[in-house]
Amino acid sequence: MTPTPLTRPSVLVLMGVSGSGKTTVASLLSARLRWPFEEGDVLHPPSNVEKMRAGHPLTDEDRAPWLRRIADWIDERLDAGEDGIVTCSALKRSYRDVLARRGSGVVFVLLSGSREAIGARLAERKGHFMPPTLLDSQFSTLEEPGADEPWVRVDIGQAPEAIADAILASLGLSDHEEGRGS
Repeated sequence: MTPTPLTRPSVLVLMGVSGSGKTTVASLLSARLRWPFEEGDVLHPPSNVEKMRAGHPLTDEDRAPWLRRIADWIDERLDAGEDGIVTCSALKRSYRDVLARRGSGVVFVLLSGSREAIGARLAERKGHFMPPTLLDSQFSTLEEPGADEPWVRVDIGQAPEAIADAILASLGLSDHEEGRGS
């Protein structure tokens, strides 16, 4: 994978379907880079959480306020001259357009894996509001980023530490790179 140079400051958006390891890998990257991290799921309105918990996929209308809250967090980091990491499924181009509304400073990191591998992860996950029954809807909604979007793909078929290593290498970053505002 060819390194994707970052502008600084930058916010990495770890994206992918539920169960792809966004939170685990983002936590590792945040600790290694010493960059602030926001778990995108905590920014969901309670109505979205309840809808998913009940086994109903979210609509674009449901997602709109959530995506704006994540975009606000991204903008706050960039306005402060800080790097950052946030998790968000970012399944559609239109969602990523909201997140990257500034036009620069955001890099999407697609955590990619097979339906079977991610389904097995979801079956073992405890205490999350997203039921495994919604995985198919996530895969059917996923639009991979286009050539005009700043992004890298990393396969999740390895240990989380190796996934973090692959992300750092693809972005030309090293562990403990000095983060701004951290």
